Amino acid sequence: MVTLAGTLVLVGAGKMGGAMLEGWLAGGADPARIVALDPAPPPETKQLIGRHGIRLNPDVAAIPDAEVVVIAVKPQLMEEVLLSISPLKASKPLVLTVAAGKTIASYERHFGADAAVIRTIPNTPAAVGRGITAMASNANVTPGQLALARRLLEAVGEVVTVENEAMIDAVTAVSGSGPAYVFYLTECLAAAGEKIGLPKELAAQLARATVAGSGELMRQSGTDAAVLRQNVTSPRGTTHEALQVLMAEDTGMKPLFEKAVAAALRRSRELAS
Repeated sequence: MVTLAGTLVLVGAGKMGGAMLEGWLAGGADPARIVALDPAPPPETKQLIGRHGIRLNPDVAAIPDAEVVVIAVKPQLMEEVLLSISPLKASKPLVLTVAAGKTIASYERHFGADAAVIRTIPNTPAAVGRGITAMASNANVTPGQLALARRLLEAVGEVVTVENEAMIDAVTAVSGSGPAYVFYLTECLAAAGEKIGLPKELAAQLARATVAGSGELMRQSGTDAAVLRQNVTSPRGTTHEALQVLMAEDTGMKPLFEKAVAAALRRSRELAS
């Protein structure tokens, strides 16, 4: 249940912001206590806003009771957006950001050194309620604010807390960018099927259903991925033969993923600097 004492200001109502808004409303949030700030929300989100009577783009100076400001805009727009919403800092709101590449310190510069800031990294499965979000907070965040942030983020999936902000870059490299790795794995599996003679459409269907189904099996069973892998691998069978290639010490998937995640980590640190 999402209960608000003041106003929740959603800054950016794109795919992520829109998914969160839909989750909050489904979780019982009072639409009269929500404000959306976005010059051009997607049609489906604009319809959602209109259907629930949510205030869209009011004068921010006319919002005297901002309890939490959820920032979901692209990093390249951040500085301009933060300047435009600076009047909100008078209410001493919790600042909850789901935008990549900006540190807690960058929000403190706009909202004040005493501002309560939580930096998070969600991922795109949040759009279907299957995301996972990691959050890191500064010392100004109260236990009540931390609990509110968790409830808001749980509207789009699982939530984990990291002990310090430095870990956010590592989270970005694993779960933030991770969906793209899975999508590319699906592409590669489909292409491999096509190469051994399957029609293109059938190979794509098989690969997509296999990846999606395997993920759902892992989620619902709660069984460790290694155990699930072992369960479908018969000694000297077809899966075993394929895994000899995929698990090769020097050329298999593990060293390749280690290199890929390290590259993402390096870039995340560059963007946040």
